[in-house]
Amino acid sequence: MSLSRSEDAGPNRRRALLAVTPFLLLGLADVLLLLFWGIEPLWAFAILPPILFCTVLAWLAFSTDFLDERT
Repeated sequence: MSLSRSEDAGPNRRRALLAVTPFLLLGLADVLLLLFWGIEPLWAFAILPPILFCTVLAWLAFSTDFLDERT
């Protein structure tokens, strides 16, 4: 008996969240470090969009099993 797409989506999303969370936390810690370091807030927030963009791309790749078809 095979699992339907909706039943299989839960663990993939959880796996994607577990894989992406350390990188997101590291990026946000970098933003906080820059803010507490005394750099202008504009420069600290300038690196935030690339961090979020890469996090979303990685989450999509893990949650849709895009990488499983490549190996």
